[in-house]
Amino acid sequence: MGLPLRATKAARVRGLAAGAAVTLVLTSLGCQTETGRHPSGARSSAHTATATSATTSPGRSPSAVPPRGAASAPPRTIPSVRDFTPASGPGWRPGSGSRVVADPRGPLGDEARMIAAELGLRTASGPARRGDLSLALAPGQSGGREAYTLTVGDGRARITGPADAGVFYGTRTVKQALRSGGRLPEGVIHDRPGRAQRGLNLDIARKFFTAGWIEARMRQMADLKLNQLALHFSDDQGFRIQSSSHPEIVSAQHLTKAQVRQIVALGQRLHITVIPEIDSPGHLGAVIKAHPQLQLRNAGGTTFQGSVDISKPAAARIVDQLMREYAPLFPGKWWHLGADEYLALTVKDPQASFPGLTAAAKRKYGPSARVQDLVTGWLNDRARLARQLGKQPKAWNDGFFTGGVVNPDKNIEVEYWTGRLKETARQPLEYLQEGRKVVNLNDAYLYYVLGEPGGFTYPTGERIYEEWSPAVLRGSTPIADKSLTGPNRVLGARFAIWGDHPEAQTPAQVAQGIRLPLAALAQRVWDPGKPPLSWSQFTRLAERLGV
Repeated sequence: MGLPLRATKAARVRGLAAGAAVTLVLTSLGCQTETGRHPSGARSSAHTATATSATTSPGRSPSAVPPRGAASAPPRTIPSVRDFTPASGPGWRPGSGSRVVADPRGPLGDEARMIAAELGLRTASGPARRGDLSLALAPGQSGGREAYTLTVGDGRARITGPADAGVFYGTRTVKQALRSGGRLPEGVIHDRPGRAQRGLNLDIARKFFTAGWIEARMRQMADLKLNQLALHFSDDQGFRIQSSSHPEIVSAQHLTKAQVRQIVALGQRLHITVIPEIDSPGHLGAVIKAHPQLQLRNAGGTTFQGSVDISKPAAARIVDQLMREYAPLFPGKWWHLGADEYLALTVKDPQASFPGLTAAAKRKYGPSARVQDLVTGWLNDRARLARQLGKQPKAWNDGFFTGGVVNPDKNIEVEYWTGRLKETARQPLEYLQEGRKVVNLNDAYLYYVLGEPGGFTYPTGERIYEEWSPAVLRGSTPIADKSLTGPNRVLGARFAIWGDHPEAQTPAQVAQGIRLPLAALAQRVWDPGKPPLSWSQFTRLAERLGV
């Protein structure tokens, strides 16, 4: 996204190491809480309960910890757990004989191996015993595929969920609870996300990020229970993934297909879907550089940066060939079509300025057709191909137009980002009233635009945490009609990094700059309620957890 019209769209991850790091977790990471308050914010079904402080040496079995009468409280995690039923007992923490129990060749084998490595434990199959952490699928369990139940009692912990994704998120809660408080509290956690789509949008076209940097962010995202990574890899400044169908458009700095497969494979283990975006018919400067005959020009011969002449069949042919080439590389559900900021529609009279586009529109859609109809037809044609390739299409909100003879496909997900365009930008309420499904990328809160051009400032986690919600789609005011902003209409949100001025920050500075905003977003899309901690408490917890 992003051309001269507007500023563009724009922690290191610390996990539990095996061995010595586990000792640190078990002996020195006790977390003080306010009296009578559940600091994680989970709703509790009992007013009081007792549990034992985690004070034994890491070599002892948790069954040997005597009760001390401390109040059982939800674990401190980011995002907070949504429902906790406390019970009396010592809780659970790994001891010298503890194991992670799951079928190593079953659907939870990856989840078991990952949490075992993080806790310095071994995996095992067969019945769980005291001291163990066990993982199991429970197909009839409620809450959806990302829900889980974590039960702690009788000296053991058990995670169940309808699908592997939910069980994986349960292991993230275990990992964080041990870091924040040294143990899992006795009782039962029922947890699930408030929104289905939660993640990060990354522009690697204007600022190249290495595979290693991307993978580090993915591990950070997974610990925050985020599940989407959208890669904007094609724009005016670069095309960043190896191509066999059009090698001439690929930038010197790029990801190889082998690296992309590695990123996708990591995403599958972390339950993160990698979403590709080839933005068109604007933002194709890297393609135009290799194919100058596709450059859009007005009647006077003036060129328009990044925009292709969509009256020329070769323009569609290249984009479609690239989509077909990359579809197998990205096996996830979605394909992002871009569709924003086609510059032919930013002039006062597109029909007069671009007679070739006007003539093509009339030939294809009838005598009343205008340039916007040709552009909408381009969007619909790419969406049709995406579905043929087995993908759910997405597009930016400013690629949807009304009042034409051609209407945008109703089944394209709207990714709403802006009201900054020079031309009138439609309000998010309009899309919702049309029955469309929307994903929130509100540029006032969720845009990290390098160099802060065009009035952008680097977003803070505090503003996201205290002011933003999925219903705040534009500016700072939420959509008033709550029936239009539920999880079946506003599907979720992503935080976006855009490389308008790529040298403004190093990759390390970007990683540090997005750390707290990403954590705040994770809280707000997982739990729909008011954040349970103050911002200062939240930042201290994020530091303790290493997220």
